[in-house]
Amino acid sequence: MSKSLFKDFDSVSSKAWKQKIQVDLKGADYNDTLIWKTNEGIDVKPFYHADEFETLPEVSKSNATKWKIAQSIEVTDANVANLKAIDAIYRGAESILFNIASKDTSTEDLLQNIDLDTVKVHITCNFLSEDFINDLLTTTSSTFKAPQIYIHTDIIGNLAKTGNWFNNLNDDFINLKTIVKSTHQISIDLGIYQNAGASSVQQLAYSLAHANEYLNHYDGSKDTSLNEINIIFNTSIGSNYFFEIAKIRALRQLYTTLASEYHVNEDCTIIATPSKRNKTIYDYNVNMLRTTTECMSAILGGVNEICNLPYDALFHIPNEFGDRIARNQLLVLKNESYFDKVNNPADGAYYIESLTEQLAEKALELFKDIESNGGFLSQLKEGTIQRKIKESAAKEQADFDAEKLILLGTNKHPNNADKMKSNLEISPFLKIEKRKTLIEPIIEKRLSEKLEIKRLSTE
Repeated sequence: MSKSLFKDFDSVSSKAWKQKIQVDLKGADYNDTLIWKTNEGIDVKPFYHADEFETLPEVSKSNATKWKIAQSIEVTDANVANLKAIDAIYRGAESILFNIASKDTSTEDLLQNIDLDTVKVHITCNFLSEDFINDLLTTTSSTFKAPQIYIHTDIIGNLAKTGNWFNNLNDDFINLKTIVKSTHQISIDLGIYQNAGASSVQQLAYSLAHANEYLNHYDGSKDTSLNEINIIFNTSIGSNYFFEIAKIRALRQLYTTLASEYHVNEDCTIIATPSKRNKTIYDYNVNMLRTTTECMSAILGGVNEICNLPYDALFHIPNEFGDRIARNQLLVLKNESYFDKVNNPADGAYYIESLTEQLAEKALELFKDIESNGGFLSQLKEGTIQRKIKESAAKEQADFDAEKLILLGTNKHPNNADKMKSNLEISPFLKIEKRKTLIEPIIEKRLSEKLEIKRLSTE
């Protein structure tokens, strides 16, 4: 059809729309009635219009057709973990995330019968060992042509989470530099900040400052062997659907800008996992609804891989049923909902483009403030980062307690007949351990913990 359907209609400006809305409000204040003010300091308007953009937004780098279904596996026994991985791959997983607890783990046993030329394998260690990584790389390179092996090493993330270095500052950075020269990979754990209650702006700014500490230490302009560093961001996705889409998009934009200053690879890998902060033990099946929409946000935002959180991860030890349901949610999104058919699906949506721009601008402003005040490590040591996250978490907790932030089945429409005391295989609550630390660790805490403890005490 060559004839436009709408050529006989005049375009309507955003000003005209607002005037019409003002009339329909019959005297009510437009800003007080329809503008949503978020904890990030962003005013969300009731509508967005093309004439609010001076230039067309650039095409994003996200490739939603290429996202992978990942499966996380805790490794205490290499052979058991290997069998779990093979089963997960057979059932649809395209990527495996091994979390290794001991440096005595046999990498040969762990990776046997896994085709690393077709399946991505990510390795996260609860220790820092150059020898372990070298053995791992030797094992894989001698067997496969182009092994897809990714090493997640984040010494700053370990400091933020535990309050201590693996060994000490100098030794950790020396070991990391050796590992990075072999792997060309650095991992950054953003999930710490989100699960502790940081706002979207804080998460972005801290991720940028976190990455900057590494890039500044290993400046590619001074050491050409580090020019091809691949930064891997491990992020958690919350339930604010459009904001989470915009957060992922803003993260790519911000990292591209930062990497260009250091003349290193401007692309990054983003692995997303649904947040634990808004998950509950009561009415736990609702967790599946939460993780589904969170995974959708991650896909539309343009992550590379998604590792879904089982609905019962808070209170059950890892089990086949929970893992299968979590993986099947992703399989449905990919194979039945066609969430892998269009690249850059969020591009051009005025609301998302506006959110992306505002989050990026506010995060960049906070990042500059962090750098002008000594940098990320300095502010971690001073406790500034921890204090700011606590302030953000307190606002969110107050909204939850006042039922402004709703978790269905928990602080709204709870099923009082629901009993959980006999169903807890592991403790779902924050554990406080007394130990000596260099800095105050960033503590992850769920919104519903206080309410759940109260309910359990009355069962």
